[in-house]
Amino acid sequence: MSAPYKGADSKREEFRKYLEKSGVLDSLTKVLVGLYEEPEKPSNALDFLKQHLGAGGAESADVEALKLEVTELKQENERLLEENNDFKQKLTQYEPPAEEQAPEN
Repeated sequence: MSAPYKGADSKREEFRKYLEKSGVLDSLTKVLVGLYEEPEKPSNALDFLKQHLGAGGAESADVEALKLEVTELKQENERLLEENNDFKQKLTQYEPPAEEQAPEN
């Protein structure tokens, strides 16, 4: 029974090395130490972790703000396109047709 146990141990060690090499262990350690050192522990530790790992919090607020800005800019663009078309129509009312214009010599 020691062979399967060693295989699992080997896989765990490979995974640990992978996490260490990719910086995951360091990041998790820093965030957990930060949580430990918080004088007033947050009511939701998972939200604290997400915010400090960059998976939520300020980033998601920025994304929401940018989505809102894009929506507002699209509406403004649509309004300006309509206004431009209105001005073009008004302009054609005051311009003589091409055949009535005097040739430029």
